[in-house]
Amino acid sequence: MDGRWPGWGADAGLVVLTFLPALLSQPYVDTSGAAWASLTVYEAVGVVILLLRRRLPATAFVVGFAALLVALVGSAGAGAKLSPLVFLPLAVLLYNLGNHTASWKRTVSALLGVIVLGVAGLWLNRMTTDSGDFQGGLDVLAALAPMPLAWAMGFAARTRQELLAAAERRAADARRAQALEAAQATQRERTRIAGEMHDVVAHSLTLLVVHAETLRARGGELPDWARTQVDGLAAAGRQSSGELRDLLRMLRDPADAAPLQPVPDLGELDALLDSHRAAGGTVELTTAGALESVPGPVQLAAYRVVQEALVNARRHAPGALVRVRVDDAAGELRCEVVNSRAARRGTAGAGVGLGLISMEERVGALDGELVAGPTDDGGFRVVATMPLDRADV
Repeated sequence: MDGRWPGWGADAGLVVLTFLPALLSQPYVDTSGAAWASLTVYEAVGVVILLLRRRLPATAFVVGFAALLVALVGSAGAGAKLSPLVFLPLAVLLYNLGNHTASWKRTVSALLGVIVLGVAGLWLNRMTTDSGDFQGGLDVLAALAPMPLAWAMGFAARTRQELLAAAERRAADARRAQALEAAQATQRERTRIAGEMHDVVAHSLTLLVVHAETLRARGGELPDWARTQVDGLAAAGRQSSGELRDLLRMLRDPADAAPLQPVPDLGELDALLDSHRAAGGTVELTTAGALESVPGPVQLAAYRVVQEALVNARRHAPGALVRVRVDDAAGELRCEVVNSRAARRGTAGAGVGLGLISMEERVGALDGELVAGPTDDGGFRVVATMPLDRADV
């Protein structure tokens, strides 16, 4: 409803500006009853025609001209004159014809119809009026002479609008083409990265798994501690190979992002902690709540947080005790990983500094919050809190 008020307001203002001048000037031209009657009927019909001008521009112009012709001929036949300002609605209708009629056939037909009506009205005026003072002459011609300019202005306005619309369409096409080109460039870069990862990482990882399996096959020749390390190495290599295959498939074709293997969840935390222990680490796990009912995306994010925190502990605080607590309470999942001070010096320059960024992005994507920082005893603490109502993510 609000969007219609500006249109109705413009129409009301146009009606006032078009028909009020004739009413105000009529007392200075002719105050006879016949003149007022003709003017009143004409303006009543003209208001209706003006309100319908956008929907039926050609018809409104012809009907408006016919109404004006009847008013002029009728008042002249009764010996009355109308104000010259009665031609204002005709100018508005001509402008509307040029602005809203795109068909030249309709425009020419309307003009021909008006010419026929004009000739007929002129003949009727001559037949019904004896006095030359009330017969159409130079005064009518002077009023009609500027009318083609109104049509030209409407035609120019419509042409400008069409040019602007065409420019907007070209701009929209250019934006779509630019977006498509950017998407194609992104896909080419993703494919290039996938190829590089396959060549640099996948081949080396596969070779690592092959060597680990070879050592496992000769496990009888190894000490007990070495067999445990080799088993953990082979299991980690196989898991990393599967996840890397999924990542390469997603890079090559984002639409084919369904993993080939099950997505890890909180049910696999024990296996994750066992791999940390197999690598020489010490870890304790505490859980609370119904973790199996936690939505899948939240479980995956929590698993990755614990995984990355354990990796960071092995790199920067080897030998430190790591405590992991995961609990489901108050409509959110809270995952806390705390490691104590390192028992020995960590690996210098380990990692590339993207672990915390990756955790923040995963948790933030679920409207969660990640807090990470050192503890008072020289350790490190990571706490991720995620709402459980993001199962649709």
